[in-house]
Amino acid sequence: MNFSILPKLFFSLLLTLPFSAQAEPELYTGFFSDLAVSGYDTVAYFREGKAIEGIERFSTQHKGATWQFKNQSNLDAFLLSPESYAPQYGGYCAWAVAHENTAKGDPQQWHITNGKLYLNYDIKIRGQWLKDKEALITRADANWPQVLD
Repeated sequence: MNFSILPKLFFSLLLTLPFSAQAEPELYTGFFSDLAVSGYDTVAYFREGKAIEGIERFSTQHKGATWQFKNQSNLDAFLLSPESYAPQYGGYCAWAVAHENTAKGDPQQWHITNGKLYLNYDIKIRGQWLKDKEALITRADANWPQVLD
């Protein structure tokens, strides 16, 4: 048997297979990580009003991702009510979701509105988000989670 043609056959087979768009995961973690919010402590946004990186020692699994916190107290608060502290739209950019799309959420570009945490793609998008956040929240809520499909 001539094994030199196997790579060509394999490549040809791949080209004939139907490709369908895959749905985005429920939580944004990036391509090579399982860290929610890039490892930032989501409780700290509420308690300290700033983005603080979590520590591996204070971590938990939730919805298929690893969540890290700066201390045991913040981890405990998250464990009691994860939905209270998790960012909206799975940590994807809230502005993108409002525009029927997905993009990474940057943990440095955040805002809390009505007790909910929202992440944005970058500082420019955050500025656009803040100009009309109430209307954009309404639109994003209507698009979520269908935008993942």
